[in-house]
Amino acid sequence: MYVAVKGGEKAIRNAHKLMERDRRGDRSVPALELKQIAEQLYLSVSRVMSEGSLYDVELAALAIKQSRGDLIEAIFLLRAYRTTLPRFGYSEPVDTAAMLVRRRISATYKDLPGGQLLGPTYDYTHRLLDFKLAADGELPEPVQAEYDAAEEIPRVTDLLNAEGMMEPDPQVPSDAVVGDLTREPMEFPADRDIRLQNLARGDEGFLLALGYSTQRGFGGSHPFAGEIRFGEVDVDFFVEELGFSVPLGRMSVTECQMINQFQGSTVAPPQFTRGYGLAPGQAERKVMSMALVDRALRCRELGEEAVAPAQDEEFVLSHSDNVQATGFVEHLKLPHYVDFQAELELVRRMRKDWQARQEVEAVQANGPVEEAAQ
Repeated sequence: MYVAVKGGEKAIRNAHKLMERDRRGDRSVPALELKQIAEQLYLSVSRVMSEGSLYDVELAALAIKQSRGDLIEAIFLLRAYRTTLPRFGYSEPVDTAAMLVRRRISATYKDLPGGQLLGPTYDYTHRLLDFKLAADGELPEPVQAEYDAAEEIPRVTDLLNAEGMMEPDPQVPSDAVVGDLTREPMEFPADRDIRLQNLARGDEGFLLALGYSTQRGFGGSHPFAGEIRFGEVDVDFFVEELGFSVPLGRMSVTECQMINQFQGSTVAPPQFTRGYGLAPGQAERKVMSMALVDRALRCRELGEEAVAPAQDEEFVLSHSDNVQATGFVEHLKLPHYVDFQAELELVRRMRKDWQARQEVEAVQANGPVEEAAQ
């Protein structure tokens, strides 16, 4: 169709070589190793794993290196690789209450069972450039404390549940079929399991903007960060041949329970309602945004009117996927010569017709004046 592109294979191959050269950079500088990316750029790795729907630190680091740090391109690479993997089944639900916690904070209770664990965070830094990093100086070692793995760290929402102040946990039948967005196309209205899968894969910036909009009044909710956890959880897989679950290993996850004020409606009494976010790796901004949007999307089931963008299920879920959005936007870079020539010819004809109408209207408007003057 695009005759002008014919024979451009040599140019495309050379463009790939130029990309490889630019990716490597100055060869007098040591090449970036995957372990360096995995260890030192872990927050970027976490985002790529979450939105790429594949928990593999090394592969996410490889995708970041291959994409020269373009995280959306890295997410695209990881998703493409994921489609080549065989599926053996589904793991058992992860128990985040049994998480080996590295960080756990709550904005709702100062003192709570299990305590506040500040952990690794930028929350209290001064946001000043640290030139010691450029000099690669020695870093002080953090203070190590004893960790009691047997100590219970209950969820904040469980504390509110005990008082009857929190909406009850949804009761899901044990034989309920959980949707899988990666294997079945999304349909509307979507159940909450599908919505949460979509949000977990959704673009962090898009969800952040929507979550921010709910805080500015475009969502009708007043949120509190009930609890944010970051740590490691066990992943188990039920083997039918054995008749019991076997451990597959551990993975790092971040969880957010957002608590929202609710004045009550015709279907629910005044209480606190919940928004939920869960993502692999350390991804606090992502899970907080996810929890805000999750709560906004629950408006109809709680008897609220959907009036804001973040409450529009079809708008949110159809536009959250950055891989799909990137493909649709960046396809505009591809040749559209034939389409444009057709549009160009159409606009020329439209302009010619428009000019003819303008001339006729001018004659009609000036005609009586000229006759009167004669």
